[in-house]
Amino acid sequence: MNQNFKAFVFDAYGTLYDVRSVEATVEAAFPGRGSLITSVWRMKQLEYSWLVTLMERYEDFWSLTLRSLDYTLRLLNLRADSQLLEDIAAAYLDLKPYGDALPCLERLHPRRRAILSNGSPSMLSSLTTNSGLHPFLDNILSVDSKQSYKPAPNAYSLVEEELGVTRDKVVFISSNGFDICGAKSFGFTVVRVARFNVANITEGLAHSGTDERVFYTLMRGNAEALDYPADFTVRSLAEIPDLFSGQERER
Repeated sequence: MNQNFKAFVFDAYGTLYDVRSVEATVEAAFPGRGSLITSVWRMKQLEYSWLVTLMERYEDFWSLTLRSLDYTLRLLNLRADSQLLEDIAAAYLDLKPYGDALPCLERLHPRRRAILSNGSPSMLSSLTTNSGLHPFLDNILSVDSKQSYKPAPNAYSLVEEELGVTRDKVVFISSNGFDICGAKSFGFTVVRVARFNVANITEGLAHSGTDERVFYTLMRGNAEALDYPADFTVRSLAEIPDLFSGQERER
């Protein structure tokens, strides 16, 4: 099947950018708690995005990032005033891109390269500028204009509207299981970036036990057990340009 794909659309948090790179900032503020806070914070951040979408009570992602951090600190009986919350949350504006992100984006040129993210427009503008990826992206799309977070279909519809392409001409790339399900259900061709070998992690549990990093990886790093699997699975973004180079193979 020869597909003339017109756009490659990337999730940002966890796909192009390492969300765990906030841990150093958190650890500096709360020594000995950085890993735990980072894990709970991210899971609660996503949970709040789903809650406000289902309740039709939208708040932008910066607000939810602050709320989920506040929840996490209160849960652990830690204190932070509003300024400290803002200072810690600002780490989300300066996340480290994965090492394979820039080479992938460079090699995909001149095909359309875009981000579709839950992040607010200002968060994404700061993030892509600070990381140096902004010049390698043709479009940066925030679900904010739709007032719905992924995996709501309304969020993915932004790609068709803003890029002027139909969903069957879009390759969507994500490391997040919920996002993969949502994008596949919407009708995109989906690539899952499986950065973690979950099988190795589970095999090691009998010997080393579990901690918050392992728990987070088990929750966020595996394919979901729903009927919306990715079309392709890769271990690195670096594999994607070759996967879609030349004529498409029969699938």
